[in-house]
Amino acid sequence: MNEQKFNVAVVGATGAVGEQILGLLEKRDFPIAELKLLSSARSAGKVVKFKGHDVTVQEATPDSFAGVDIALFSAGGDVSKELAPHAVRHGAVCIDNTNAFRMDPDKVLVVPEVNAEKIDEHNGIIANPNCSTIQMVAALKPLHDAFGISRIIVSTYQAVSGAGNQAIQEMLRQSKEVLAGNDVQPDILPVGSLPVKHQIAFNAIPQIDKFADNGYTLEEMKMVRETKKIMGDESIEVTATCVRIPVVHGHSESVYVEFKNDYELEDVKTLLEAAPGVTLVDDPASQAYPLATDAAGKPDVFVGRLRRDLGHNRGLNMWIVSDNLLKGAAWNAVQIAEIIVSKRNGQA
Repeated sequence: MNEQKFNVAVVGATGAVGEQILGLLEKRDFPIAELKLLSSARSAGKVVKFKGHDVTVQEATPDSFAGVDIALFSAGGDVSKELAPHAVRHGAVCIDNTNAFRMDPDKVLVVPEVNAEKIDEHNGIIANPNCSTIQMVAALKPLHDAFGISRIIVSTYQAVSGAGNQAIQEMLRQSKEVLAGNDVQPDILPVGSLPVKHQIAFNAIPQIDKFADNGYTLEEMKMVRETKKIMGDESIEVTATCVRIPVVHGHSESVYVEFKNDYELEDVKTLLEAAPGVTLVDDPASQAYPLATDAAGKPDVFVGRLRRDLGHNRGLNMWIVSDNLLKGAAWNAVQIAEIIVSKRNGQA
């Protein structure tokens, strides 16, 4: 039986995540009949190579989605809110990388290794979770199934690529300025739309996104709410502290979990070794543990530094690392698209 091919649109094709999505679609030979690259008016007209062919980026409009089967959005929440409903109206399934629909009770929020069954429940829009949430729940899901998680305390150390290509350039520029002994002028981080900016080079900024009224940032609250929704368990208590550090690719997380039931450390290791999309790197004797530099460019979630908590017998400490633009965004979205394709082709 011939494999059905699909008309695919990538919205935000020239951004950091959009570039990763295109790379994955090409590398994995996604069954594309026609590819549309869409962006803001500012980026329209740019030419992008895909499978050796030049593809011209077009301005995204409500009518851009006529004939599109699958639309992958990564151009910001406002763009998704405006255009995704039009894509659905034209018959497309939208996989959205922004925060626009994640906590909408009518929209599914999917990490394939955790809740792939939710894909069948979509009403035209499937939300991709926050990058930090994705890697954490992928590692915690098998442990939650086995022992039950009552509480999570997570501190993240997030790469600047999570704030876009301009943030990467700002970090590199500032680093050169500091090394040259020059004054640093921050322009983007922590939040471009806020008046106060901080140096990221050789620094750690304990703010990602704006602050909510409760003193937590919106990034931290995303991790709280999204974890509960993806795990399908509102009883899990989650506290997050999100920090931006001068790393280009790869978010790192220190995660403490309290289980409802007793556990053995060897059982935790066995579960993680068998978990889809998870790679265990945990050998203190040889100083083997996950590093952002090792995770960069790889689709897996890497887990290590496993140790029983010293103050709580059912507590576990762990270190989780993943490429924020791959598993944290582009790869998760393409995985969802591949599942949709396999179902339509009768392969799942």
